[in-house]
Amino acid sequence: MTIETVVLTGAAGRVGSVLREPLRRRLGRLISVDRVPLTSTGPGEEVRQADLAGVDDVASVIDGADAVVHLAGVPDEAPLPDLVAGNILGTHHILEAARRTGVGRVVLASSNRLTGCYPSAERVSAEMPPRPDGLYGVSKVAVEALGRLYADKFGLQVVCLRIGSLEPEPIDPRHLATWLSPDDCAGFVWAALTRPGIDFTAAYAVSANTRRFWELDEGLGYRPRDDAEVYADRIPGVADYFASDPPQGGDFASADYTLRHALGL
Repeated sequence: MTIETVVLTGAAGRVGSVLREPLRRRLGRLISVDRVPLTSTGPGEEVRQADLAGVDDVASVIDGADAVVHLAGVPDEAPLPDLVAGNILGTHHILEAARRTGVGRVVLASSNRLTGCYPSAERVSAEMPPRPDGLYGVSKVAVEALGRLYADKFGLQVVCLRIGSLEPEPIDPRHLATWLSPDDCAGFVWAALTRPGIDFTAAYAVSANTRRFWELDEGLGYRPRDDAEVYADRIPGVADYFASDPPQGGDFASADYTLRHALGL
C-alpha cells in the first residue's frame, strides 16, 4: 500500500515525539499537529497548531491526506468526562472527518490498559474480551468500538494499536513484559499505515519481550526486534514482582489508582 501524506495528531506527546522523525524520512509529506507549537524536524514535515475540537476542524487539517495516525487525547487515568471528551469524542471527530474527506486509513492509539485486569500469568490476544484496568482503559474500549463501526459501516480502514510501555529502555519490573522500544514503535506504526488488505484490526504494539503478556498479531506483518530481557539485571525486584502474579496493568489496576486520579479521593 502506497502512502505519501500522513497527518499525525498529538505530535508533541510521548509517542508522537518518537514517530515524527522516522515517519518524516519515509513519507513524501508528514503533517504534524498538536495544540502546542511545534518546530519542523526537517524537509517533508509541516507543523500545525490546532485544537481539533470538532469534525469541521479536523476535516480542514486532514483533507487530502492518505492516512491519519491519531495519538491526541488524554493519556492516563482521569475523570470520565475528560476521557469522554478527549478520547471518545476526539476519536469520533477523526473518524467522521476521515469519512467525509475520503481519507482511506486511520491508525488509532489504543492501549494495553484495555486488558490490564487480566492476570500476568495469562497470555492475552486481541480477540479476548476487554478487561480494562481503569476508566482510561474503558475509554480505549470505546475508541476501538468506534473504529470497528466506521470500518464495518463506512468502509474506512482502521488499525487500533494497543501501545505498550514506550520508553527508551525498561525501568521497572512490569516493563519486562510491556516494553515497547522506540524502534519497534516506529515499525508497528509504519506497518499499520502500509499493510495491504486491512479492513479493521486491533493489535498489541509491544517489543519481542521474553516475558510479554500479549500475543503478537501476524496480520500487520511487523515482527518486533527488541527484548526487554537484556535489561533485566539492571531492574530491582523482578523476581518478586512476577512471583506474585499481579494484574497485567500493575499499579494502574489498583482501586487506589482510579480513586486518586479519576475521582480525586
